[in-house]
Amino acid sequence: MAIKSKKPAAPAAARFPRKEASLKLEHGDSEAEKARKLTASYTSNEMAALRVMRGAERKSGYWDSIDVPSLMNQLRDQAAAVNRGDLSNAEAMLMNQATALQSLFARLAERGMSCDQVPGFESNMRMALRAQSQCRATLETLAAIKNPPIVYAKQANIANGPQQVNNGVPASPPRAREEKTIQSNELLTDGVEHGPTLDNRGTATAGGADKELATLGSLDRAKDAGR
Repeated sequence: MAIKSKKPAAPAAARFPRKEASLKLEHGDSEAEKARKLTASYTSNEMAALRVMRGAERKSGYWDSIDVPSLMNQLRDQAAAVNRGDLSNAEAMLMNQATALQSLFARLAERGMSCDQVPGFESNMRMALRAQSQCRATLETLAAIKNPPIVYAKQANIANGPQQVNNGVPASPPRAREEKTIQSNELLTDGVEHGPTLDNRGTATAGGADKELATLGSLDRAKDAGR
């Protein structure tokens, strides 16, 4: 009778579906570095999602076929897509959730309508309307992602001095600015009106130093008399 030799069992990490999350360690990592990487993996967002999904699906039978490292990679890929600005997966998620909530609303409303007693009718219809409200909120969130609202913000321009100019406040009309300019110019005349000029010294006569100018004036008058 021939004895069949048993093949060595595959390591736990190679069995599918794998049930342990993998942790990448570099050669030469100290114990403190290993502890830091383990803590970072345990507190990561994908690990939090993994723990919730495991708790929700452990009794449903779906968890038995889930490969944990593959699920972790999928969660990381989804987060990376959002960081790149790709919201297609989030949009699909919201649309599917809205459809599921619509189905839940219909089922609960159907159960409520089949109840002959008020307590059963009231509890089922209350849950049905709650599912309907959540469906509406989900669709509103999806619409906000597809068409983000435009926000108008008022700005304030602060000058170096004590002045503050607020956008949206009408500026002074041109006529008002002109009147202010005229009032400021009148202050320079000390209240004395001198016609179109601001010089209040009057017309000066030629002095002793202006001899050539006075002689030129006499010649001009002689020429005018000869004419």
